[in-house]
Amino acid sequence: MRINQIWRYPVKSVGGHLMAGATITEVGIEGDRSWGIVDDETGRVLTGRREPNLLMATATLDEDGPVITTDDGHEMRTSEELSTWLGRSVTLTPAGEEGGTYEVPRDFENDDQWESWQGPGEAWHDSARARVSIASLGTMRQWDPRRFRSNLVVDGEGEDDLIDQRINVGHAVLLVVKPIERCVMVTRAQPGLERDLDVLRTINRARGSMLAVGAVVVTPGRVVEGDELVPA
Repeated sequence: MRINQIWRYPVKSVGGHLMAGATITEVGIEGDRSWGIVDDETGRVLTGRREPNLLMATATLDEDGPVITTDDGHEMRTSEELSTWLGRSVTLTPAGEEGGTYEVPRDFENDDQWESWQGPGEAWHDSARARVSIASLGTMRQWDPRRFRSNLVVDGEGEDDLIDQRINVGHAVLLVVKPIERCVMVTRAQPGLERDLDVLRTINRARGSMLAVGAVVVTPGRVVEGDELVPA
């Protein structure tokens, strides 16, 4: 398997951008999920599960922080602009030592009951065991990779076989530790993608709710498109 695409998502649950190369740090791709949009009323980091409008924008990083661009081209940089856009008071917050509290509906087709969990610090990741996420084009079938928010999209298939293995990727070494359970996020509409409940229905039926794998970083390093994933 070789890297086909590298994705960075600077703001939690906001769309990301492709990169020809990236530096993998101890907590994942540098700048990935480094900012979150915190609901001032609940103190929780918003995600596309609770606030689908986040999926209708993309984010990049510059020297001043994240630039969030809506699907109609409007750029936002401040908490005030984001609050106006979302219709609620929010604060654009950098990741720190304390992780975020996240929520997911128990039933993706009937979201009247939610459960929550605490994520790790240093980046707004859902799990400390998925600092870098990997999915293959073969496993994703015909679905758009943006639905799954994986950092490394690789050619072929077979990423499930990497679980419990150390792999060399470019100058980095990763330990693949878990399959990633999918939730209602993958069904949400995004620019150019319609809402599609059949995505998650199919994953639940055919793959036991799992798609993509999560890895922790053993050795930081640089990766670029075309790098091969090789057992360490």
